[in-house]
Amino acid sequence: MPVFGPRLPRISFRRLDGIVLLDKPAGMSSNAALQAARRLFRAEKGGHTGSLDPLATGLLPLCFGEATKLAGLLLGSAKAYEAEIVLGVSTDSDDADGAVLRTRPVPPIDAATLQAALAPLRGRIRQRAPIYSALKQGGEPLYAKARRGEAIEAPEREVEVHAIDVLAHDSERLRLHVACGSGTYIRSLARDLGEALGCGAHIAGLRRLWVEPFRQPQMVTLERLQQLAAQEPQALEALLLPLAAGLVDFPPLRLDPAAAQRFRMGQRLRDAAWAPGAVAVFGDDGLPLGLGQVDAGGLLAPQRMFNL
Repeated sequence: MPVFGPRLPRISFRRLDGIVLLDKPAGMSSNAALQAARRLFRAEKGGHTGSLDPLATGLLPLCFGEATKLAGLLLGSAKAYEAEIVLGVSTDSDDADGAVLRTRPVPPIDAATLQAALAPLRGRIRQRAPIYSALKQGGEPLYAKARRGEAIEAPEREVEVHAIDVLAHDSERLRLHVACGSGTYIRSLARDLGEALGCGAHIAGLRRLWVEPFRQPQMVTLERLQQLAAQEPQALEALLLPLAAGLVDFPPLRLDPAAAQRFRMGQRLRDAAWAPGAVAVFGDDGLPLGLGQVDAGGLLAPQRMFNL
């Protein structure tokens, strides 16, 4: 006869709109971290803005409610990382969680040699994704194929690496600061750097420092969220950033009540004084109404609406 443990209390979920800047712990998937935080906030709807590897720590913006409409926008934002790289060891996942494929002696590497190896990794580059990645091939994530032992030719993509700075370097380890565009794999950078140095390499530790527009994030840990949920629920909600915090990179466009009502109904508006480009549209009360696109003639077209 099956033995059942004590029933967990049923969570009463609710509508909740806002953004939490989570400091993801190592050893946890991004989705597991999202679901844990969503339960603590009792949020009906949640999403994150791009996965961090289980090994990685650092900024994982979580979006609840109407803020989930921003998740795709933040997914394409610039990001920065601090990476700990071990030289001389290549793994199948390009990080410390993978199986060792090859070990090689590390040659003497001076500053000039290191900079010469890093130079081709800066700017707009072609990068081959790790085989253990969420990129899909034939409708299936590469990691699923890799776990079955299938031979995989990981795709190459064009990515942009804005800067790579050497923070520390000894005989077999490197610590780098990397600022990059969307879709860049730091594991691939480590792998390619190791090959350029002739010894192989993998990521031993990775921390995401910021994601646009959150350049100086006040991150909160899951442990702290758990403490507040148990002791000070009101303080927990005080950690929520408003949806507007994710819109600061968009020029704001404020509408009067009549124009705001038309915008909410999906109608286009025109004002020759409006500059062309993507805009964040606000009502006269300061609440965000949505995102829009203004053309060269000052015509504002609604694109993504917020129901706040």
